[in-house]
Amino acid sequence: MNKTHAVQLMGVSVQLGNRTVLKQVEVLIEPGERVALVGANGSGKSTLLRTLHGLLPVQQGHLRRHPTLRQAMLFQKPHLLRISALGNVALGLWLDRGLGLSWAQAKQAAAAALRRVGLTAVARQGGRQLSGGQQQRLALARAWARQPDVLLLDEPTASLDPHAKREVEGLIAEFTGGASSDMTLIWASHNLGQVKRLASRVIYLEAGRIEADLPVDVFFNAAELALLSPAAHAFVQGELS
Repeated sequence: MNKTHAVQLMGVSVQLGNRTVLKQVEVLIEPGERVALVGANGSGKSTLLRTLHGLLPVQQGHLRRHPTLRQAMLFQKPHLLRISALGNVALGLWLDRGLGLSWAQAKQAAAAALRRVGLTAVARQGGRQLSGGQQQRLALARAWARQPDVLLLDEPTASLDPHAKREVEGLIAEFTGGASSDMTLIWASHNLGQVKRLASRVIYLEAGRIEADLPVDVFFNAAELALLSPAAHAFVQGELS
């Protein structure tokens, strides 16, 4: 694998108990791509994200990435500590030996990250006391502060109200969008409108297999998709009906 590649899965299969939840997955993702994972519940989207992040073992095949690649993952429900919003960000930075920050430097970087997501006013409040939208923005700040090469998101706006969804989606676009950004975004979403707005590429999974891997404009061209992947076409039409 060329070291400029963000991540590569080669014939990867993953089992949970007696069930094979990813089957012979082949994916090559380049730096700066914005890849949306779509499919029905149980199709393997979250499993693929967790495998990419090293949270699940690979039973077959190979997961390859450059040794210096930095990753951060955001779950649908943020895992926040019972400390202040500032502390939630600063502690992760301070404990990351690769960053080599003192506690004072970590707090300074955390404050900058909170400013970036509009949470300066609640920096001293407990992270778990914030609203759902604020918690997700806090989790984004914590991930972004580590300056990852790859940002993995699992349904980042699924449980939010419409206003909070727009705020979080806007931050994701800001962090990963634009020609100058080489941060790679890989995220699972049921929101096809969001996929259209943010993705450069769409991977459709069904029963643990990749049934379509296409540029976003091709994926949302009904006539082309029907020819290239009838299964993906049927999924999209079902979601839009």
